[in-house]
Amino acid sequence: MSRLKEKYYKEVVPAMIKEFGYKNIMAVPKVIKVTLNMGIGEAIFNIKVLDNAVEELSLIAGQRATITKAKKSIAGFKLREGMPIGCMVTLRRDKMYDFLDKLFNIALPRVRDFRGISDRVFDGRGNCTIGIKEHIIFPEIDYDKIDKVKGMNVTIVTSAETDPEGYFLLKNMGMPFRT
Repeated sequence: MSRLKEKYYKEVVPAMIKEFGYKNIMAVPKVIKVTLNMGIGEAIFNIKVLDNAVEELSLIAGQRATITKAKKSIAGFKLREGMPIGCMVTLRRDKMYDFLDKLFNIALPRVRDFRGISDRVFDGRGNCTIGIKEHIIFPEIDYDKIDKVKGMNVTIVTSAETDPEGYFLLKNMGMPFRT
């Protein structure tokens, strides 16, 4: 069992029951999935950039990334429907907990001038989306082998009904929020 999963069951669940007064242990919110997304606008002109992004995102996630395609055409961006434009990967179960542990304890503290994550990253339903400007904060990425620094989005989907429940869940799991 991963370190973060063990922490969730031993520390976070009892704290959430005490804080929110859940009657049933199955009502306690948990992290359902983590989605990593990289939008590569340059892929319209140079497909090699997209191939590199897929490899790098696969290294970060520990799971093969899939290529996402444009849903509709936008003439101003010279984009046609169905063109490859980014990549994404969805993590669940043990890989999800391993990634979150790495994100909270290794990657986010490596961000330049990092003071913590804002508490306004929630969507109103307990889910959290973080924008990362440089993917090189992850230890798997070799700085010498990358062609361009790329940004990415990390979405943490929880079963929490409200933002305070999602905040409390992620705060107790170790997510570094601003104080």
